[in-house]
Amino acid sequence: MTTRILIIEDEITIAQLERDYFELNGYLVDLCHTGNEGLRLAMNNDYNLIIIDLQLPGIGGYDVCRQIRQAKEVPILIVSAKKEEIDKIRAFHLGADDYITKPFSPGELVARAKAHLARYERLTGKTGTDPRSEIRLRGLVIDKAARRVHVRNQEVIFTTREFSLLEFLASHPNRVFSKNELFERIWGMDSNGDIATVTVHVRRLREKIEVDPSNPQYIETVWGAGYRFSV
Repeated sequence: MTTRILIIEDEITIAQLERDYFELNGYLVDLCHTGNEGLRLAMNNDYNLIIIDLQLPGIGGYDVCRQIRQAKEVPILIVSAKKEEIDKIRAFHLGADDYITKPFSPGELVARAKAHLARYERLTGKTGTDPRSEIRLRGLVIDKAARRVHVRNQEVIFTTREFSLLEFLASHPNRVFSKNELFERIWGMDSNGDIATVTVHVRRLREKIEVDPSNPQYIETVWGAGYRFSV
């Protein structure tokens, strides 16, 4: 099956360069140059990966990312000239899987896209060896096979990344993992300094499973070291 990629980029030269590199690697690519058109294409088609520039005419890249993530479970890569950490954190918080700053190597972009595509395929195709395999702890139930989570008898919806991070931490109780380790385990690649997404995902998990996210009982911060799932 052909892998389809959507590139939403207002700089036509950059968009065409990205398309050429992906097509050389056997991917089918759609291009558009406004946020409105990109959002329409993303919502009406099934893409395997979406690349979004932040500074788009019409609907901005942040809003495009947010609306796609609310409706679709698909890898989203941000490509932007914005280099500040706060821009990356905001993008990760809205559901982006990766953030690449301009100027960039088209070869690196393709490599990162391949890594995310492979990772998503493994995560969404994952099945448990025991369909009854569950983690139960203080009102939290993680069904590994069904990839479902119940918090105090209420089902809570998690994205693919969120579930994988929660399952990984809960499957290794009381062990401390650094942000770099978690990035490499869950995202399947070197962090390259963009480990802010780990912080964002941990915050989301706490908002969904903790009674008081500011005083977490499940996912604890070990200052200077990382995070630990406490049992």
